[in-house]
Parts: sequence; C-alpha cells; structure tokens
Amino acid sequence: MLEDGKPLFLQIAEMIENSIIDRSLPEDTQAPSSNELAAFHRINPATAAKGLNQLVSDGILYKKRGIGMFVTVGARDALRLRRRERFAQLYIDPLIAEAGKLGVGIDELKAMLDQREGTL
Repeated sequence: MLEDGKPLFLQIAEMIENSIIDRSLPEDTQAPSSNELAAFHRINPATAAKGLNQLVSDGILYKKRGIGMFVTVGARDALRLRRRERFAQLYIDPLIAEAGKLGVGIDELKAMLDQREGTL
C-alpha cells in the first residue's frame, strides 16, 4: 500500500487527500487518527501524525481539541485545484515544450488528445 521513495508521512497525507477527493472521506467528517493510521499501515504513530499535521498546515484538516481531526469544508475543491495546477506543471508544460520542439502546433496537439480521449 505504501510505496518506496516518498517519505511515509507524505504518503499518509496523500492517501487522506485521495480519500477526500474521491469523497470516501467527506468534508466536515472525522479523519482517521494517527494511532489508527499507524496500526493499519504498521508505521510509527509519530509518522502518521506528521502526515496529518501537514494536512492541518495546508488547511485541509482542522483539529477539534480532545476529539480529533476533521476535514475542512471546501477541502475537496482546494485539493482538486492544487492538483490540477501541479498536473499542469508536471505534464502539460513539458508536453507543450516537447510539442514545440517537434513542430507540433496546438491544433495538432488537440487532435492528438482528441484521438486518445476514449482512454480517459
């Protein structure tokens, strides 16, 4: 479930983000605790807590003292926007740069994408 190469706390944060995006963890509901995450993934509770605290710092989760952490209202939209921006930086910008090197214009690039649209 957890992968190599990326720090565990970031993987935990990303898994929670994915659950928020796919709505399996709805907004204004309680997130799993650091102890629950640690037991499930067999990791140190401090590592799980670091992932949760990263999401608090990002405004995705908020703390209710003595109760736990909850998903912020608007978190799904914020995550989707952030991931779309990252997607553009990681994939669209290099795609456009490579297309330019090959002399592929925007219309031809759009046609190539349209041909592959059925695979989305």
